[in-house]
Amino acid sequence: MAHTCHATKCRIAVPPEMFMCKKHWYMVPKPERDLVWANYRRGQCDDMKPSRGYCESARRAVQSVAWKEGLEPDTALYDRFLEIKP
Repeated sequence: MAHTCHATKCRIAVPPEMFMCKKHWYMVPKPERDLVWANYRRGQCDDMKPSRGYCESARRAVQSVAWKEGLEPDTALYDRFLEIKP
């Protein structure tokens, strides 16, 4: 299955175990990157059962990058898991 960087509007292909492309990943503050990894569970993309902690930290990482790029963050994926209504 194709997997792309989770940064808003980025379509760079990355391995499934990578959250973002290198450029965008290093735009995320280190403490936020650490939280994404701390909450990551191998296989969560396959079984579609990421933890709440992972979804919250991933959502913040996506927001961080989007705001730095002057974009409206696309957090729809995490909003669905977290049941956040637009």
